[in-house]
Amino acid sequence: MRQTLRRTITILIGLTLAVPALAQGPAPAPCTGPEHHQLDFWVGEWDLTWPGPQGKPGGTATNRVEKIFDGCVVQENFTGTSGPHPLLGRSLSAYSARDHVWKQTWVDNQGAYLDFTGEFKDGEMRLSRHGVGPDGKPRLARMVFTNIKPDSFDWRWEFSADDGKTWSVAWPIHYQRKGAPKG
Repeated sequence: MRQTLRRTITILIGLTLAVPALAQGPAPAPCTGPEHHQLDFWVGEWDLTWPGPQGKPGGTATNRVEKIFDGCVVQENFTGTSGPHPLLGRSLSAYSARDHVWKQTWVDNQGAYLDFTGEFKDGEMRLSRHGVGPDGKPRLARMVFTNIKPDSFDWRWEFSADDGKTWSVAWPIHYQRKGAPKG
């Protein structure tokens, strides 16, 4: 009888612990909130163009952007197609739900490693970082994704030497989705 009573108590305790866990249902899939989709416009195959200095021909590149790791990470694969040493670069971007910001890391074949944080606000994605200019003085750098449409957008690399009061555009790039009519 004691053995049966012990088994019954053990089963009841097990059920008491299991029922709340079953009632909760499966955990929500990660990276499904709206913030995690703010860079979805960037996903795809792109042709890039930018103006050259003082009316000279500009540069070109391609960019393949995809979501990886169950949609939690946006991976960029940049391939420059002009110049004697075309720029090759990769970035990984992810939304940090804990910090409520986007984070991006960029590396390239010129030895650069850059890390950015930012947000999507007022129809633009802005990612920035603190750095040091060629003159050795501190400056801010940022990239801005703007004029976002389904098949095109503009991207700017900008610098500020006055803590973000004013910005200078160093590299404007126009993105056009491969195969989409230009417009």
